[in-house]
Amino acid sequence: MKEVIMIKYAELTTKKDNRNFFINTLEKNVLSCLDGLNPTIKKDYYRMFIYVSDIESSISKLSKVFGIHEIVRCVFTEDASLENIENISKTLIKEGSAFKVITNRSDKTYPINSMELSRMVGAYLLKNVPNLKVDVHKPSVIVNIEIRREGVYLYSSGIPGMGGYPTGTLGKALLMLSGGIDSVVAGFLTMKRGVKLDFLYFESLPHTSLEARDKVISLAKILKSYGNTGKLLVVPFTKIQETIYKEMKGDYMITMMRRQMYKIATKVAKMRNANAIVNGESIGQVASQTLTSMKAVNDVTNYPIIRPLASFDKLEIMDIARKIGSYDISILPYIDCCTVFVPPHPVINPRLDVARSEEEKMDESLLDEAIKNIIKIDLNEESLDNDLL
Repeated sequence: MKEVIMIKYAELTTKKDNRNFFINTLEKNVLSCLDGLNPTIKKDYYRMFIYVSDIESSISKLSKVFGIHEIVRCVFTEDASLENIENISKTLIKEGSAFKVITNRSDKTYPINSMELSRMVGAYLLKNVPNLKVDVHKPSVIVNIEIRREGVYLYSSGIPGMGGYPTGTLGKALLMLSGGIDSVVAGFLTMKRGVKLDFLYFESLPHTSLEARDKVISLAKILKSYGNTGKLLVVPFTKIQETIYKEMKGDYMITMMRRQMYKIATKVAKMRNANAIVNGESIGQVASQTLTSMKAVNDVTNYPIIRPLASFDKLEIMDIARKIGSYDISILPYIDCCTVFVPPHPVINPRLDVARSEEEKMDESLLDEAIKNIIKIDLNEESLDNDLL
């Protein structure tokens, strides 16, 4: 008899033709998550069983892996006798509980059927644990028995997993990571849908600081802790912003800045084999996030723009940020390029013809220069290089 961790799959159970791909990717992500703990894994279409010595630490780590519906700490025994099952079941329940027993018998050669085994174990518990009562509708404890070929797994409760799809199963995208509250939450929600991310950060030294970059590195590492393996790409944006400030209409500065950002993001996404661009925009939250403004920005790219927070209230976004551990970092008071040269009255409904006309004042070679000088940061080592590929 020993303790084992059981994983119940999340949405990947809806997959049919490529279900093995999703399960195998989840297994790789679990192994990566538990690196150094030397786990042994057994899996099938419905469950994954993890044999590891440090149960507590493993459960804590697994709680941040996408693609898991529930994480269960269970008892495994090769002795499938009724007496042994009854004895172990007794350890899973407290006096005075309202309970029921559920048996899942995947090994159909086992001599007792599921309903009968549940009835027999339930009768044993009523007789041997004081003050129990059966409640099949709203039990406070459920004794679960899973009969499999290798033995029996017994458990009474689990903890919720992250849900969603395993990271990396549904492609790769480029997240525009600003350092604020919203973009990191948008990245988290995109990862939950099985998408791997690279991170694109625009900085305008000396108008922004290296402390602001360190803040973004910390936010990227938070997303990395949820199973992402992408790189952080830092774009030198100073010359472009200064050109916008000096040459273009003041009320269109934010629109023009974001158009240049999306031009760069599109080229970088192609170089990094990403299939979409992700941002933290929420409809109407600020002047640059009206539908008209979004349309004016989308005009410069042929890539899908994913906006996971489009319909979220600010308080909802802040709540998620606190839960994932990014909020306290996001509110650190370092200026980013989105708050540099902000006009007093930015246009709320920019005209597309005006935006295109203003853009003719931009020297496109500045964008190519910015891409050429992007710094790539490996979040594992924080090493720097200029090789985008």
